[in-house]
Amino acid sequence: MIEFQSICKTYRVAKRQAGFKNAVKSLFFREYETIRALDDVSFSIADGDIIGYIGPNGAGKSTSVKVMCGILTPDSGICRVNGKIPWQERAAHVKDIGVVFGQRSQLWWDVPVIDSFELLRDMYKIDEKRYRHNLDELTQLLDLSELLKTPARNLSLGQRMRCEIAAPLLHDPKVLFLDEPTIGLDAVSKIAVRQFIQKINAQKHTTIVLTTHDMMDIEALTKRVLLIGHGKILLDGNLDELKKHTSTDKKITVKYTGSTPAISPGMKLNESKENQLTISLNPHILPVSDAIAIIAAQTDLLDVSVTDVSTEEVVAALYKEYQV
Repeated sequence: MIEFQSICKTYRVAKRQAGFKNAVKSLFFREYETIRALDDVSFSIADGDIIGYIGPNGAGKSTSVKVMCGILTPDSGICRVNGKIPWQERAAHVKDIGVVFGQRSQLWWDVPVIDSFELLRDMYKIDEKRYRHNLDELTQLLDLSELLKTPARNLSLGQRMRCEIAAPLLHDPKVLFLDEPTIGLDAVSKIAVRQFIQKINAQKHTTIVLTTHDMMDIEALTKRVLLIGHGKILLDGNLDELKKHTSTDKKITVKYTGSTPAISPGMKLNESKENQLTISLNPHILPVSDAIAIIAAQTDLLDVSVTDVSTEEVVAALYKEYQV
């Protein structure tokens, strides 16, 4: 279990104006700004859960992860991961966690991937039988057999990220922190990574904290979402609940032949192009069946699709609502 209780973390950042004179002045007189990266943040995560931790850049996501990993010490508050305080019991703590930072590599650049894995085996003191079992399992699940003998610098981004995700799982961590694990990946690689994360969670009951800007990752993997902004937890709930919190509108896409249908009360025109309309509909004002009947009475329908508002639109609405 992860417990985050009233955590506060501030940074003191030097500021100066542009120009040579200001650069010289800053050598003798510096102006500082105090940034509250985390401001009395509290939440708990149960064993085996997959949590989506979302928010704009600078909201406090990475700072939270670094506190949970033991990299940063908070100014105040208590964090416990599997009963341990990360920054006080780092040696014991890191044996139970795995971390993937999408923009930072833990593989040695110029050596084959298998050499990096064997170095991690020695660092974590994994016994040979357990290491071989985990390596074989990860190789099969992530299709790494052709990659292990290749230096990391010669791998494509998608290939390297598969290896990056395998590396922290060699020692069977109880908690896995994933910070932008699919950043820059193509559609095929993203699907492969998502499927792997689901398998690891289901098979080994691994607790996973996922921070990402890719809402497709959130929708595919998580049930619970934490929204952070300005260093505070703004919202904590089920993804479906968040959608209801922001909007209950339906999106109707209509393809037709003949005259363009008129928009009725309860409908909002989002997009109009040749023989196709995209409409937002408030079902409390006008039921979906009635809306389709009204449109069908005005033109010949070729195709109609009805969908909920996308996760990206929900999150954008939340950002706007909370001014983050």
